[in-house]
Amino acid sequence: MSGPAAAINLVNLEDVRLAYGTRNLLDAVSLGIAAGDRIGVVGRNGGGKTTLLDVLARRRSPDGGRVTHTGGLEIGFLSQRDELDPGHTVRYALVGDAPDHAWRSDPRIRGLADVLLAGLDLDGLVQPLSGGERRRLALARLLVEDPDLLLLDEPTNHLDVESVDWLAGHLAARRGALVAVTHDRWFLDAVCLRTWEVEGGQVHAYDGGYAAYVLAKAERARVANATEDRRQNLLRKELAWLRRGPPARTSKPRFRIDAANALIADEPPARDSVELMRFAGARLGRTVYDVEDVTVTLGELDPALPSRGKTILDDVTWRLGPGDRVGIVGVNGAGKTTLLRLLAGELAPGSGVVRVGRTVKAAYLSQEVTELPPDLRALAAVEAVASVVEIGGGRELTALQLTERFGFSGERLFTRVGELSGGERRRLQLLRLLMDGPNVLLLDEPTNDLDVETLGALEDLLDGWPGTLVVVSHDRYFLERVCDRVVGLFGDGAIRDLPGGVEEYLARRATTPAALPVPALEPARASEPERAVDLRAARKDLARIERQLTKLATQAQQLHDQLAEHATDHQRVQALDATLREVEAQTAKLEDEWLSTATQVSG
Repeated sequence: MSGPAAAINLVNLEDVRLAYGTRNLLDAVSLGIAAGDRIGVVGRNGGGKTTLLDVLARRRSPDGGRVTHTGGLEIGFLSQRDELDPGHTVRYALVGDAPDHAWRSDPRIRGLADVLLAGLDLDGLVQPLSGGERRRLALARLLVEDPDLLLLDEPTNHLDVESVDWLAGHLAARRGALVAVTHDRWFLDAVCLRTWEVEGGQVHAYDGGYAAYVLAKAERARVANATEDRRQNLLRKELAWLRRGPPARTSKPRFRIDAANALIADEPPARDSVELMRFAGARLGRTVYDVEDVTVTLGELDPALPSRGKTILDDVTWRLGPGDRVGIVGVNGAGKTTLLRLLAGELAPGSGVVRVGRTVKAAYLSQEVTELPPDLRALAAVEAVASVVEIGGGRELTALQLTERFGFSGERLFTRVGELSGGERRRLQLLRLLMDGPNVLLLDEPTNDLDVETLGALEDLLDGWPGTLVVVSHDRYFLERVCDRVVGLFGDGAIRDLPGGVEEYLARRATTPAALPVPALEPARASEPERAVDLRAARKDLARIERQLTKLATQAQQLHDQLAEHATDHQRVQALDATLREVEAQTAKLEDEWLSTATQVSG
C-alpha cells in the first residue's frame, strides 16, 4: 500500500502477527479501513474473527507488526459480552443525563429506542434484563453515539427478523465506517460493500457482500484447480441457488459474470422437492401433526411468568404433512418457541388437541445447549447416539464423516465436550439429533453460534433430508434457503401463511399495529395490460444496462492492462488511473440502476 493511500485510512494493519498457543490467528496481515467502508467478516468459529476486531480496536496488542489509527478516531465496539453498568437505568445507559425532550426530538435516536428497546421499561434497571435485552441495549447505545468506526461482533444475535431488517437499513444509510463479524448472510448482502474472510491466519478481501464472496471463492477454486472437491461443489451449489433467487438478494450484480454462469451450468436445483416428498411420505405416512382448535395461555404454562395471562395461541387449527418445510417468523414473545414445544410434546394446550402421527420420530433443537455429556470426547458423544445414519435416498454417513463435515477434525474430534466452545457445542448438539435418525426436525434458532461454512454444510445436508422440517429463525437467508413456506405469528394468537415469505411478513408488520389481527394482504395491482407493458420496458432497460456494463468491464480491464504496462511512467499512470476511476463510477451507477430494474422485472 502506498503512502498517500494509507494516509486516508482510518485504521491500518501492517504485517500484524498474533498467535494463541501454537496456532497463528493472524499471520503477517496487512489491511486498511477507509472512511465509508462497510466490511463483513466471515470465517470458521475460532479462526480469529473476534481477535481481528480486538486488534483493529487496539483492545489487544499483536505479537508483531503495527496497528495505526488516524488522529482523533472515535471507535464504537460491540463485543459479545456487554459492558453495561447493572446499576444504571435503561434510559441512562442509552442517553445518559439527556432530558427526554432532547433525545426524543431526534428521529434517529427515537427510532433506535423504539425498535431495539421495544417492550423495555426505560426507568427499569439494567441488572434484571435478559442477555438478549442487554445485547440490544448495548447495540442501541453504540448507535446513539455514532462513532467514526463501528466494530460489531455478531450484531444480529438476539434480534428478530424485523429488527435485523431495520438495523440493516440503518447501517446501510449511515455515513461512518463499519466492520461487522456476522454469520447472517442476508445481513452481509444488505449492508456490506466488501467481505473479509479470516482463514489460516490470513485475511482474504473480496468486493461485495455474501453473493459476490461465494462467486469469488468458487472462481478462485476453479482457476486454481482446487482439489477439495466436496468444498468446491458446496460453493457451486450455493452460487446456483443465489443465481436462481431474486435479483435483489445482492446489492451488486457482480455475480452475473460469465464465470458464474459457467460454474453453475450443470448444477441441479438445491433439492428435488417432489422426490423428497415421496421419501417423506414413505417414512411418515399421511399424518404428521394436526393442531386442532388449540389455545395456549402463558399463565397456564407457568403462573410465575410476568406476562402470565397472555394468550399465545387462540383457537388455532394448523396442519403439517410429510415433507413440509416450514419457517416460522414473528415478533419476540409471539409464541414461536411455544409452538415448537407444543409440537415436541413438552407443553400441553389449555384447550384443543395436538394429534401426532403414529410414525413420527421428532427431534427438537432448543436454544439451550443442554443434555451434552461433558466428559465424553466430541466424536464419542456423536457415536454414543449412533454409528451410521441414513440421510435420504439410501445414502448413509458414519458418525466420523458427519462430524468432520460439521467442522470437527484433528484434535477437535477428541476434545472433551466440556472444553468445546459454545459454537462447537451447538454443532455437536445438532449432530446428535441428526444421528438419531428423526423424520421430523423442530429447530429453534439453529444458526446461533454457527459460522458461515458450517451453515453451508447444514443446508447441504438438509437439502437431501427426507422429512418434515419446522424452523424458527431470525436468519432470513437460512429460512429462504431451506424452507418452502413461511408462516407468521403477529402476537394476536393466530398463525398466518405468508406466500410472499419474509418480505410479506415485513410488509404486514409495517402496516399493522402489533398484537392486532392482520387483514388479508391485498396490494393494489395495475391492470394486466399496463403491467405487461411496464414489464417489457423494464426488460429492455435491463438488456441495455447489461450491454453497457459489459462494455465498461472490457474498458476497465484494458485500463488495468495499460496501468501494468506503464507502471514506471508516473504521469501516464495518473492519467490512466483518473480514467479508470471514471469508469468505475459509471459502473457503480449502472449497477444500482440494474438492481432497481431487476427488482421490477422479478417482482
